[in-house]
Amino acid sequence: MNLKNQISFRNNINNYNYLKLNSWYYKELNRGIKNYSDFDKDMKIKYKQRTTDKINNTIDSIDIISSMLDIIK
Repeated sequence: MNLKNQISFRNNINNYNYLKLNSWYYKELNRGIKNYSDFDKDMKIKYKQRTTDKINNTIDSIDIISSMLDIIK
């Protein structure tokens, strides 16, 4: 694993925590089997940080607020 990837793990706390929880990624990242971008995609899926996940969460929040406003009326 090159120095750039190691620094990016330390800077992004979610990547670092996901790497600690799934330590088998160390082996694959060091051997070059798995790219850092693939690891990052897996982490975003796990922690629901993709753009689609954020949009869905926003829609859910808006629905909850609108239902609360309907109840208040």
